[in-house]
Amino acid sequence: MGLQEFNETSFDAWVDVAKAPALPSSLKLYNELQGLGFHIILLTGRSELQRNATEDNLLFAGYNSWEKLILRQISDIGKTAVQYKSERRAAMEAEGFKILGNSGDQWSDLIGLPMATRSFKLPNPMYFIS
Repeated sequence: MGLQEFNETSFDAWVDVAKAPALPSSLKLYNELQGLGFHIILLTGRSELQRNATEDNLLFAGYNSWEKLILRQISDIGKTAVQYKSERRAAMEAEGFKILGNSGDQWSDLIGLPMATRSFKLPNPMYFIS
Protein backbone atom coordinates (compact mmCIF):
# COMPACT_ATOMS: atom_id res chain seq x y z
CA MET A 1 0.00 0.00 0.00
CA GLY A 2 1.23 3.46 -0.86
CA LEU A 3 4.09 1.98 -2.86
CA GLN A 4 2.68 2.60 -6.31
CA GLU A 5 4.27 5.52 -8.11
CA PHE A 6 2.00 8.40 -9.08
CA ASN A 7 0.24 7.92 -12.43
CA GLU A 8 -0.68 11.31 -13.88
CA THR A 9 -3.12 9.99 -16.49
CA SER A 10 -5.30 8.06 -14.05
CA PHE A 11 -5.03 10.86 -11.47
CA ASP A 12 -6.24 13.45 -13.99
CA ALA A 13 -9.23 11.28 -14.88
CA TRP A 14 -10.06 10.96 -11.16
CA VAL A 15 -9.76 14.75 -10.66
CA ASP A 16 -12.21 15.37 -13.48
CA VAL A 17 -14.91 13.33 -11.70
CA ALA A 18 -14.80 15.93 -8.85
CA LYS A 19 -16.46 13.67 -6.28
CA ALA A 20 -13.69 12.86 -3.82
CA PRO A 21 -14.92 13.08 -0.24
CA ALA A 22 -13.10 15.12 2.38
CA LEU A 23 -11.06 13.44 5.06
CA PRO A 24 -13.32 14.07 8.08
CA SER A 25 -10.49 15.27 10.34
CA SER A 26 -9.17 17.63 7.66
CA LEU A 27 -12.60 19.15 7.06
CA LYS A 28 -13.11 19.54 10.82
CA LEU A 29 -9.77 21.36 11.14
CA TYR A 30 -10.59 23.54 8.13
CA ASN A 31 -13.92 24.57 9.68
CA GLU A 32 -12.31 25.27 13.06
CA LEU A 33 -9.59 27.40 11.48
CA GLN A 34 -12.14 29.33 9.46
CA GLY A 35 -14.11 29.94 12.63
CA LEU A 36 -10.98 31.33 14.28
CA GLY A 37 -10.46 33.75 11.39
CA PHE A 38 -7.46 32.13 9.71
CA HIS A 39 -6.89 32.81 6.01
CA ILE A 40 -7.07 29.48 4.23
CA ILE A 41 -4.82 29.13 1.20
CA LEU A 42 -4.99 25.89 -0.76
CA LEU A 43 -1.82 24.97 -2.65
CA THR A 44 -2.05 21.98 -4.95
CA GLY A 45 0.09 20.32 -7.57
CA ARG A 46 -2.94 20.14 -9.84
CA SER A 47 -2.80 22.04 -13.11
CA GLU A 48 -4.56 25.35 -13.68
CA LEU A 49 -6.50 23.43 -16.36
CA GLN A 50 -8.10 21.50 -13.48
CA ARG A 51 -9.31 24.60 -11.60
CA ASN A 52 -13.03 24.11 -12.30
CA ALA A 53 -13.01 20.42 -11.35
CA THR A 54 -10.93 21.18 -8.26
CA GLU A 55 -13.26 23.97 -7.10
CA ASP A 56 -16.31 21.78 -7.80
CA ASN A 57 -14.77 18.95 -5.77
CA LEU A 58 -13.85 21.24 -2.87
CA LEU A 59 -17.43 22.52 -2.70
CA PHE A 60 -18.82 18.96 -3.02
CA ALA A 61 -16.60 17.87 -0.11
CA GLY A 62 -17.71 20.72 2.15
CA TYR A 63 -14.93 23.27 1.71
CA ASN A 64 -17.08 26.32 1.13
CA SER A 65 -14.60 29.20 0.93
CA TRP A 66 -10.91 29.96 0.88
CA GLU A 67 -8.60 32.93 0.48
CA LYS A 68 -6.73 31.50 -2.52
CA LEU A 69 -6.53 28.31 -4.55
CA ILE A 70 -3.08 28.01 -6.10
CA LEU A 71 -2.56 25.57 -8.97
CA ARG A 72 0.40 24.83 -11.25
CA GLN A 73 0.82 27.28 -14.10
CA ILE A 74 2.45 26.57 -17.47
CA SER A 75 5.66 28.09 -16.09
CA ASP A 76 5.69 25.36 -13.40
CA ILE A 77 5.89 22.47 -15.87
CA GLY A 78 9.02 20.44 -15.22
CA LYS A 79 9.51 21.66 -11.65
CA THR A 80 9.61 19.10 -8.89
CA ALA A 81 6.78 19.21 -6.37
CA VAL A 82 9.17 20.47 -3.69
CA GLN A 83 10.50 23.26 -5.92
CA TYR A 84 7.03 24.33 -7.07
CA LYS A 85 5.48 24.34 -3.60
CA SER A 86 8.49 26.03 -2.01
CA GLU A 87 8.31 28.83 -4.59
CA ARG A 88 4.59 29.30 -3.96
CA ARG A 89 5.05 29.37 -0.17
CA ALA A 90 7.82 31.97 -0.61
CA ALA A 91 5.47 34.06 -2.75
CA MET A 92 2.80 33.86 -0.04
CA GLU A 93 5.29 35.07 2.55
CA ALA A 94 6.35 37.89 0.21
CA GLU A 95 2.67 38.93 0.10
CA GLY A 96 2.72 39.21 3.89
CA PHE A 97 1.22 35.88 4.90
CA LYS A 98 2.76 33.91 7.75
CA ILE A 99 2.46 30.18 7.14
CA LEU A 100 1.42 28.78 10.50
CA GLY A 101 0.25 25.36 9.36
CA ASN A 102 0.60 23.08 6.39
CA SER A 103 -0.87 19.65 5.71
CA GLY A 104 -0.46 17.23 2.86
CA ASP A 105 -0.41 13.58 1.93
CA GLN A 106 3.06 13.73 0.34
CA TRP A 107 6.37 14.70 1.94
CA SER A 108 6.85 17.03 -1.04
CA ASP A 109 3.86 19.02 0.27
CA LEU A 110 5.71 19.79 3.49
CA ILE A 111 9.45 20.02 2.87
CA GLY A 112 11.46 22.78 1.21
CA LEU A 113 11.82 26.37 2.30
CA PRO A 114 10.02 28.26 3.57
CA MET A 115 8.29 25.79 5.85
CA ALA A 116 5.21 26.23 8.02
CA THR A 117 5.46 26.66 11.76
CA ARG A 118 3.67 23.28 12.05
CA SER A 119 3.27 20.61 9.39
CA PHE A 120 0.95 17.62 9.35
CA LYS A 121 1.63 14.60 7.11
CA LEU A 122 -1.55 12.78 6.15
CA PRO A 123 -1.46 9.12 5.11
CA ASN A 124 -1.91 8.20 1.46
CA PRO A 125 -2.33 4.47 0.89
CA MET A 126 -2.71 4.88 -2.88
CA TYR A 127 0.46 6.44 -4.31
CA PHE A 128 3.58 8.46 -3.64
CA ILE A 129 5.17 11.30 -5.57
CA SER A 130 8.86 10.71 -6.08
